[in-house]
Amino acid sequence: IYGPGRQLERSGNSWAEEHGCSAACQAFVASAQPHALGGKSPLLHMPWKDTMRRVVRQSKFRHVFGQAVKNDQCYDDIRVSRVTWDSSFCAVNPRFVAIIIEASGGGAFLVLPLHKTGRIDKSYPTVCGHTGPVLDIDWCPHNDQVIASGSEDCTVMVWQIPENGLTLSLTEPVVILEGHSKRVGIVAWHPTARNVLLSAGCDNAIIIWNVGTGEALINLDDMHSDMIYNVSWNRNGSLICTASKDKKVRVIDPRKQEIVAEKEKAHEGARPMRAIFLADGNVFTTGFSRMSERQLALWNPKNMQEPIALHEMDTSNGVLLPFYDPDTSIIYLCGKGDSSIRYFEITDESPYVHYLNTFSSKEPQRGMGYMPKRGLDVNKCEIARFFKLHERKCEPIIMTVPRKSDLFQDDLYPDTAGPEAALEAEEWFEGKNADPVLISLKHGYIPGKNRDLKVVKKNILDSKPTANKKCDLINIPKKTPDTASVQNEAKLDEILKEIKSIKDTICNQDERISKLEQQMAKIAA
Repeated sequence: IYGPGRQLERSGNSWAEEHGCSAACQAFVASAQPHALGGKSPLLHMPWKDTMRRVVRQSKFRHVFGQAVKNDQCYDDIRVSRVTWDSSFCAVNPRFVAIIIEASGGGAFLVLPLHKTGRIDKSYPTVCGHTGPVLDIDWCPHNDQVIASGSEDCTVMVWQIPENGLTLSLTEPVVILEGHSKRVGIVAWHPTARNVLLSAGCDNAIIIWNVGTGEALINLDDMHSDMIYNVSWNRNGSLICTASKDKKVRVIDPRKQEIVAEKEKAHEGARPMRAIFLADGNVFTTGFSRMSERQLALWNPKNMQEPIALHEMDTSNGVLLPFYDPDTSIIYLCGKGDSSIRYFEITDESPYVHYLNTFSSKEPQRGMGYMPKRGLDVNKCEIARFFKLHERKCEPIIMTVPRKSDLFQDDLYPDTAGPEAALEAEEWFEGKNADPVLISLKHGYIPGKNRDLKVVKKNILDSKPTANKKCDLINIPKKTPDTASVQNEAKLDEILKEIKSIKDTICNQDERISKLEQQMAKIAA
């Protein structure tokens, strides 16, 4: 350590010893210091790459950087929902972006083709069949024109979006799934089985539906004693993990209806937690400490006594929403109300969760959408794309890895989950498992057209009778005679007609209420 007169006051390694540095650190300082005034350090003769290897962990994602798109590529003049619920309020796929919006007299969400940027007219058609605010939406991973929504009206609805987007407001869903007694705050499609949908409500129940038949085939209503914050499927859809208000993280086998693993007080703070499955079967959680510091943790479901890793981040009070890329093992953390996205790499070496970087902006985020890997631009080395919700707009943010070459980067884009389902719903309910069907992104991903429409019509619209027959094979109750099924269909038609007439009445009343409100406003003015 040199003084003002350039005399050697004390050696670097004595300073390192005094400050309690590790043996490796002391050795490094000793090798780096000059042996006498004007002496050369051995470090100067070391190759630069070797020097860096000692200090910085090598990773191809160390230089990932985020960039918001220009204003003309944003979606403007959107009234993002103000409902007090900690979901992402946005869902994205390679064709559409869906955003939950403010709506009078019920719940609605926008569905915009990705190219429909700029100012969105107030009269733009919406999906508006719910009678209460929409709380969560999720695109089907096996069909880019099918989306599910959960609402405060205690129902789950599944919608089919026209190929080129909406030209008229959509009020009639393909199917209404009724089974929850309180508001439905979570909907999540099965990652590998066609037409299997999970929903979770404030009645602390999880229901797994066969959308093709409109039936609730699994009901987990006695596993949670308090509100469920989130639910995540594992890679092949054989297990789910949940985070709950009772501060427990549970790993559940839904078909056996049993808890496989459980951790009490995964995070000791009172604010909401999140738990997601990683590709290797571990569970990643975000939450709060007893002192209200935000935490992230990594758990092995086979031994949840102690976390593999636990890190404290900051003292902000926004819930951390994790978005995970299984291909690159990167987790992006977006805090509600934050103006930044932090990203981490998960590896097998300590400390297991490695901080990479932070994307910062000026405006806080009210929600976030995350594009599946097949919707990214591989020619620009884009490894993630977010759709950040502001108060009045949606702003895409692109994450890229800088590369000099224009060739396809195999290491950045391993084969990823494609739109093809590995199993049919009936196969999964019978106990089969399958990993996602992978596709290569070497020549980019081109969404199929006719095939997608055929899949929807075959499984949701056209094949209900056959799906029912298959479903009866795995259900305990025996088949009813044909005459009874005919009577049931007649009753069902009557009920559907009555529901339609009630909906029409509600719509008329809504119009009447809005007119009266306008009159009141004029009188008050």
